[in-house]
Amino acid sequence: MASTDFGRTVRRWRDRVAPEAAGLPSGGHRRAPGLRREELAMLAGISVDYVTRLEQGRAENPSEQVVEALGRALRVSPAEREHLFHTAGLVPPGRGTVPAYIAPSVHRMLDRLTGTPVAVSDASWTLLLTNPLYTALMGERHGRERNGAWRAFLGPGGRVRHTPESRRALEAAVTADLRTAASRYPADRRLRQLIADLRANSARFAELWDSGAVGHHEASRKTIDHPQVGPLTLDCDVLTVAGTDLRIMIYTAEPGTEDAERLELLAVLGPQPLVADPDPREPGPMERPSPSQSPTAPATRRRAPGESPTRPAER
Repeated sequence: MASTDFGRTVRRWRDRVAPEAAGLPSGGHRRAPGLRREELAMLAGISVDYVTRLEQGRAENPSEQVVEALGRALRVSPAEREHLFHTAGLVPPGRGTVPAYIAPSVHRMLDRLTGTPVAVSDASWTLLLTNPLYTALMGERHGRERNGAWRAFLGPGGRVRHTPESRRALEAAVTADLRTAASRYPADRRLRQLIADLRANSARFAELWDSGAVGHHEASRKTIDHPQVGPLTLDCDVLTVAGTDLRIMIYTAEPGTEDAERLELLAVLGPQPLVADPDPREPGPMERPSPSQSPTAPATRRRAPGESPTRPAER
């Protein structure tokens, strides 16, 4: 019964979200108002097949991560978010867990920054939301690849170039961020699992964690090797949303440069076509495979960060 109620709620609320309100083009013939299934899947970072099965009541027991991601994509209010969790048979995450709610004001900001790559992450550096240009710049990410800490220590490598010095600084800063998040959100089991998996699988993370290493993020210039438009050197700034622990990452190009021209070209080209998750049962933005599993491929609303020639380390 819960799965049926949840699917009906998602279907009904999908119809009320205008594509342009979600930063999507509204052109072309639409048989119904609101978002298409594939658009909702893209915004939530899950497969179209999984959204279909959820709406039809054929998929049971969606995870907290999936419900949270769908709520963000559907732009629900705090009361509607709570209702969505209840229809899924779940208790909404409460105090002591990493906040994942994104206020409408942050949504509106991303909608307006169409010419600037922007991404929003939570206190554990799990990617929550990106705009189309960020996805075009960095590519889409799925599963654990959506977590910046996982990518920095265990990921396969992305598009951002890193020197040994910049990688070490990033690793120290990410470790310090996770330490702060762990003390601030002691009841968050996904955060605890992430830290445990990193300690078990990354000698570098274990060393930094056990030594109490500290670090902080600074404004920087990053070079992104893009497969279509070539290398872009951009300024990267990380902003925080007061009272939420959300991090907003913004990339900008110096006006009048070749980098600015390439960024404009990328805005025209847009993100690459979506590829469905190989396993629709593993759709989640924050799903955690066991340490023995290899990281899954990416997915997102509009997504992702980084790279290094030999190993990731990025956001």
